[in-house]
Amino acid sequence: MDADNKSYDDINVTPMVDLYLVLLLIFIIMTTAGVQGVKVNLPRGGPASSKPLEGPKMQAITVNTEGKIFLNTLPVTLDELSSKLESLKSSTPEFPVVIRGDSASQYQGIMDVLNVCGRIGITQIGLATQAKK
Repeated sequence: MDADNKSYDDINVTPMVDLYLVLLLIFIIMTTAGVQGVKVNLPRGGPASSKPLEGPKMQAITVNTEGKIFLNTLPVTLDELSSKLESLKSSTPEFPVVIRGDSASQYQGIMDVLNVCGRIGITQIGLATQAKK
């Protein structure tokens, strides 16, 4: 009879930790799948020093070796990029942008895209690189 009246003082957190790990794995997979864009050879960078961008649907801006600009997978000019980002900004005030540039592309193309983002007021900007081997 003593065994039936014993109260449980411990909480088993193992199922909760398992759930968190599964959710983390799903979040990682969905975040990497959400970055769309054109295939480019990214430059090598150092270790990540900032936190990953989170929030609404991420926009990928790609500058290829020829200096052409793509918003996600659609080719755009700087003026079209500016107008599309402004319309996104009006519907969603805070959204992250990842700028992807080919390692052989001209630096001026990346600076032009950064200037457009700065003029519009986008504050969550990330530059995509490859990890060092």
